[in-house]
Amino acid sequence: MNFSRKNFLKTLGVGALGYSSLSFKPLSQTPVNAHKLRVGLASYTLRKYSLDELIDICQRLNIKDVAFKSFHLPYESSDEELRQITAKVKARGLNLYGGGVMYMKTPEDVDKYFNYAKAAGLKMIIGAPNHELLPLIEKKVKETDIILAIHNHGPEDEIFPSPESVYNKIKHLDKRIGLCIDVGHTFRLNLDPATELKKFKDRLYDVHIKDVNEQVPDGKVLEVGRGKMNIPSIMAALKEIKYEGVLGMEYEKDADHAMIGLAESVGYVRGIIDMV
Repeated sequence: MNFSRKNFLKTLGVGALGYSSLSFKPLSQTPVNAHKLRVGLASYTLRKYSLDELIDICQRLNIKDVAFKSFHLPYESSDEELRQITAKVKARGLNLYGGGVMYMKTPEDVDKYFNYAKAAGLKMIIGAPNHELLPLIEKKVKETDIILAIHNHGPEDEIFPSPESVYNKIKHLDKRIGLCIDVGHTFRLNLDPATELKKFKDRLYDVHIKDVNEQVPDGKVLEVGRGKMNIPSIMAALKEIKYEGVLGMEYEKDADHAMIGLAESVGYVRGIIDMV
């Protein structure tokens, strides 16, 4: 299957956005894989938008699965307020499957965030806990049946920089404790995201999708398809391992006008998914 970048982007309808600046690696003789992937949203992308605006954008982009950051599901909310927000989101056709990233530095943080997730009806916490809290977290996971997907944050993160750093700490713990692999942060560590996804597939519960301009520690995030990451190889890897979770689009650039970059990124990823 050979596709020129120009024709591919015309198919997506983003030619007017300036296809000449987007990166694309041809999918030569790539086998078609029927496994379906679900494009969702990490709500940090729309941190400058209200809850109602977020719901409207998701509906316009046909996104069903969302994980909320505290901008849209405030930590200080009462249990009743959390239930009301969750009910509102569900009534508008969205699946609020998780929340985070939640940073856990003390035992009190662990109690707080698991109580918060339980009240909101979340099935998953996307978290970044200190190592010494993992035994307490395992206890909470067993009590609540809430999955904890630990998010790697790249070169700056002294606790969990890489997927392997997460896996090595949790591989002997309850299987409901796993990974949220951020492909952008993984790329900035000079690792191949596709390889990492396949390597840790048995504990892979969430994936954050973004693109980065250079494979260096201080690489900058931009619209998916405009950077140096091999997005086709990432989608092919996820199909190969039959990943059942959500692809959480996390567009961090230009927070005040994030809808535009998000729409371009979602279109690009969906086009790639259809081609691999």
